Amino acid sequence: MIENKEKIVIAMSGGVDSSVAAALMKERGYDVVGISLQLWNYSTDTDERFGTCCSLDDLADARRVADKIGIPFYVLNLEKEFQKEVVDYFVSEYLQARTPIPCTLCNQKLKFDELIQRAEAFGYRRVATGHYASIVKDESGRYTVRRGRDLSRDQSYFLFNLSQDQLSRLEFPLADVEKTEVRRLAKELGLTVAEKAESREICFIPDNNYSKFIANQVNGDYFKEGDIVDTKGEVLGKHNGYPAFTVGQRKGLNLGGLKEPLFVTKIDPDNNRITAGTKPELFLPEFNAGNTNWYLPQSGPFTADVQIRYRHQAVPARVTPLVGKRARVQFEEPQMSIAPGQSAVFYRDDCIIGGGWIE
Repeated sequence: MIENKEKIVIAMSGGVDSSVAAALMKERGYDVVGISLQLWNYSTDTDERFGTCCSLDDLADARRVADKIGIPFYVLNLEKEFQKEVVDYFVSEYLQARTPIPCTLCNQKLKFDELIQRAEAFGYRRVATGHYASIVKDESGRYTVRRGRDLSRDQSYFLFNLSQDQLSRLEFPLADVEKTEVRRLAKELGLTVAEKAESREICFIPDNNYSKFIANQVNGDYFKEGDIVDTKGEVLGKHNGYPAFTVGQRKGLNLGGLKEPLFVTKIDPDNNRITAGTKPELFLPEFNAGNTNWYLPQSGPFTADVQIRYRHQAVPARVTPLVGKRARVQFEEPQMSIAPGQSAVFYRDDCIIGGGWIE
């Protein structure tokens, strides 16, 4: 047990992971307050929200769990902040022909930055969440993030962009817990969310129709007919708006009668042009990353396992830090669908050295 009951806020999404995380922190003797973030106004959406998170139903689930385990519970309305920091960013990235990762910005700007500030107003300095990852210190005293023990659920990829101060205030109680164990604990505790389905889609796009959402946000602008060309510049067909595409995408090109399937290899927003190529043309040996964040700063080139999207298996590469918070990544073997706007996260021994945004 912890003497004097150390105070901690637990971010509760209404899912099984954060619910069990809250119960574990209470069990470990912390003085726990549960807080849910109301991020999006679902009143104008359809009722088809299966697979999303942060809905009004989720807030109700979180409140029931807090009552069950006996901790105070509050809801913070951060809809304006979410629109500015996450939704506007999401739309802006697609308009720049980049593929955004809203969860990374939501973690950094809202779940940690805003929540840490709000927690301090309660007199609570530290924050816990249900992420499958852990915070560790290296021998120099700097904090970094290590992959969760359950590698199938590992969420460290989304956590490369935090500050040292943020890392020093965080606790991830599910770091060494398997998902099956989380479900078992939820059942033992009698939590109503024990069998709740996973959240899979972006919370503010419940039908997973990105292009429709973006078109509504920009009143249809940017969605104009343009050319689909091959890598030689020859016109293959037409598209109805470049923001509906991302590098590596095949669906929606509607190019029939070809000898082999084609994929998006390049997007030119200035000329409203999509370039399509064969699968081998999706493979690239290197790229640059910008706005890098270093947990364990490196003075020169180093080798690391580099992950370029959430479900990508990290692979060996040579990483060279550059001036202007940039880095050059050169793979041992070319990798497929390196999409601008995605994160490139550099690992060594399952710990994050740093990461940046693919240019």
